[in-house]
Amino acid sequence: MNSQAHAHRLRSGRHSQSGQIYILTTVTQNRVPVFDDFPNARTLIGVLRDQQRLEHAKTLAFVVMPDHLHWLMQLGPQVTLSVCMRNVKTLSALRIGRSIWQNGFHDHAIRQEEDLPSVARYVVSNPVRAGLVVKTGQYPHWDAIWV
Repeated sequence: MNSQAHAHRLRSGRHSQSGQIYILTTVTQNRVPVFDDFPNARTLIGVLRDQQRLEHAKTLAFVVMPDHLHWLMQLGPQVTLSVCMRNVKTLSALRIGRSIWQNGFHDHAIRQEEDLPSVARYVVSNPVRAGLVVKTGQYPHWDAIWV
């Protein structure tokens, strides 16, 4: 399947609801580890903070992995998931100075019955599961309001 067909499939059925909590995942082009570079990872984190400041999204937890981003967020008013993610990708690429993202992203709406602190712990423990660190606190590119 080509990347355009895959990106279109990711968009089909996508529904954006203001105030809804989502886990968003997006990857770099060809899984290049762009965020192994400390300044690049911090640039992406700054862009996530900008989205919160602009009230596009409230960040509940995130982890910037070497070649992808997991972002647990609550969608703000008057913005869609696609616009919010496009902002993140565009601004981070501009600030880093090159094209870095694969088309599309994956989203999962969190249901009311899901335990939000457990979901946040799952997000930030990705570096442990990937074998990058032994404990979450050893990894520099994450944050959460619950852990």
